[in-house]
Amino acid sequence: MPLSEMLAVLLVVAVVVALMAGYPVALTLAGASLIFATFGDILGVMSFAILGALPQRIFGVMTNEVLLAIPLFIFMGVMLERSRIAEDLLETMGRLFGTLRGGLGISAVIVGTLLAAAKGVVGATTVTMGLIMLPTMLRFGYDARLAAGTVAATATLAQIFPPATVLVLLGDQLGNAYQAAQLSKGIFAPRSLTVSDLFAGALVPAFALVALYLIFLVAVAVARPKASPAIPAGGKALRGIKMFRRLVEVLVAPLALIAAVLGSILGGVATPTEAASIGAVGAILLAARKTRLSTVLMPVCEKTTQIVSMIFLILIGATMFSLVFRALGGDDLVHRALSNLPGGAAGAVLTVMLAMFLLGFVMDAFEIIFVVVPIVAPALLVMPGVDPVWLGIMMAVNLQTSYMHPPLGPTLFFLRGVAPPEITTRHIYVGIIPFVLIQLLALVALWFVPGLATALPRALYGH
Repeated sequence: MPLSEMLAVLLVVAVVVALMAGYPVALTLAGASLIFATFGDILGVMSFAILGALPQRIFGVMTNEVLLAIPLFIFMGVMLERSRIAEDLLETMGRLFGTLRGGLGISAVIVGTLLAAAKGVVGATTVTMGLIMLPTMLRFGYDARLAAGTVAATATLAQIFPPATVLVLLGDQLGNAYQAAQLSKGIFAPRSLTVSDLFAGALVPAFALVALYLIFLVAVAVARPKASPAIPAGGKALRGIKMFRRLVEVLVAPLALIAAVLGSILGGVATPTEAASIGAVGAILLAARKTRLSTVLMPVCEKTTQIVSMIFLILIGATMFSLVFRALGGDDLVHRALSNLPGGAAGAVLTVMLAMFLLGFVMDAFEIIFVVVPIVAPALLVMPGVDPVWLGIMMAVNLQTSYMHPPLGPTLFFLRGVAPPEITTRHIYVGIIPFVLIQLLALVALWFVPGLATALPRALYGH
């Protein structure tokens, strides 16, 4: 192996070791890359002058219209978090389904799905549901493990349901990789992969996951009724016209916002960025119905700024890492390694999926998107039979799984921070296992039935 490629491998190892030691992600990526660029220049295997391209790349990131959707979608999610819409939904759904065995769990999944489609931010969804739904489920006798697992798994639906920020970032990275892969094959009028393609591709797998969650909860209610009891019929149940009015009151506005955002994107009326601005304005209007904007606007802006700064700082560090890794010949090394794996394209994709799953133990989904996807995606998309939408949805579901599998899934830490004292870390870890298995089942289904991800984009956009 040439010395430059050895340095590329050592760069990856150094980054992983530093991350496991607890160093900040963005600074680790940039710092390790700078150190190895210096070594590469001293040893004569790369020129330090290559870093002169970094400012232009950062400028390209900051002026990317697709990525402008990120702060707008995050603002929408944080604003909805502060507007008590989630509380009203959870309370109403609890009254509607609570008198059935397993009804509170079913309510959690339905509301979590709506919140995922409205917020697109896992942390906000986890905190909201953990604070409201988890104590209610425990109070009515739910098994602590089942309650914790249901809330954690449902919250991670925000990773896969449009307008998930993960899909926006993944669409941007895969779009660049897809164009590079086509150019490398001599196609000088390359097709594009857009965020809208991934949004459309994610819908069927996302709803399939919801259905699998519901089937599991119904099965538990039948097999172990004491683990998910019904709420006593007393004053908690609303019936007839009162129930209908309450449903209309709490459901119409959020569903209208979701329909406006996703409908405009999938229908080709607006780009994801334009739709995100619609969502942000809609969230402000919904919040104005519930509370005084003057009391929430500043905290929402501050929280949005914190999240967006974190994401873009990681992106800048990952840009520097990618630049140095490629200068050391790392991309050629990855391409050869994936091409020489047994099983051809299938073996290469399976290896990448396994690597991303394992990296989920030590890296955040954003870090994996910014660091791993730019390295492996061009090599995979050159291979015959690898559809970019299918690959993107496989990665998204895989990243969703990494967000919730023990021991370092971020969702588990979010939930641990807001869970009642009677919920232990062991309850959360054990409770999430069935849902991780469901996620893996979904990945297997996508592997054997790619049309689950590709049929809707083809029907909408013809490719």
